Amino acid sequence: MKATSIPQHEASFRQTGIDSSGTKFQISNESARINDKAGGLLNLEYCTKQVPDKSYYYEEEFPKERIVLHFTAGYLKGDIAQLSRKSVEVSVPFVIARSGHIYNLWSSKYWSYHLGPGAIGGNTAMSQRSIGIEISNIGFLRKKSGGLLHTVYSSDDVYCSEQETSYYQKLPAPYRGEQYYATFTSAQYNSLILLLRFLTARYNIPRTFLPTVKRFEPFASAAEAEGFKGICSHVNFRPTGKWDIGPAFNWGRLEKGLKIGR
Repeated sequence: MKATSIPQHEASFRQTGIDSSGTKFQISNESARINDKAGGLLNLEYCTKQVPDKSYYYEEEFPKERIVLHFTAGYLKGDIAQLSRKSVEVSVPFVIARSGHIYNLWSSKYWSYHLGPGAIGGNTAMSQRSIGIEISNIGFLRKKSGGLLHTVYSSDDVYCSEQETSYYQKLPAPYRGEQYYATFTSAQYNSLILLLRFLTARYNIPRTFLPTVKRFEPFASAAEAEGFKGICSHVNFRPTGKWDIGPAFNWGRLEKGLKIGR
């Protein structure tokens, strides 16, 4: 899908509530107060299946110690479909569309698997005590002849051209073998900051990040993973096979935004 087509794709989901598998969702706007010093409201799109289904998460409560950022490597309708598959307990409570809309699939006090087999510290233990946030983003891109950038799914799935620099970022050096990455929108950064302010205040999670030298590397051990309290990303739990979220992301903007309300 071309980057220029994504706004229409996302608007279609907001209007119809139908994901890529044809499942119908009920979407309603709700607001939650951000209980930090700056206050304010967080707007959420509460998103549940029209035919009730809670089989993709566990209604079990554990203390939340960290927040893990992901990108979906897809587009919104497919993102919602993948994260709400019946009886497949792989999901997250929040998906942030490129429009900035935050889709809340289930209560963040519960849990589902989101780190994967072999996750450092254990997929179960780390998933239970963390909150996953998925940012809708196609992920890394590859260059083909004619100055076009395509997704990993097909060389015919053209995302943008090299001239459309607002849609991609070229890293100075490859990260995990890939150099071109789709950019995140300003609306996504703004919504993510508000969501993180809300969650860190609600669950008393420190607004801390890994040091820059460790931010894009896996935890050195299970003990290091268990000991970290704050905001990290999927790559910190998986030494290979994942690219979310590496250096093709404005971490500085996130850190600056989270100083508000401390």
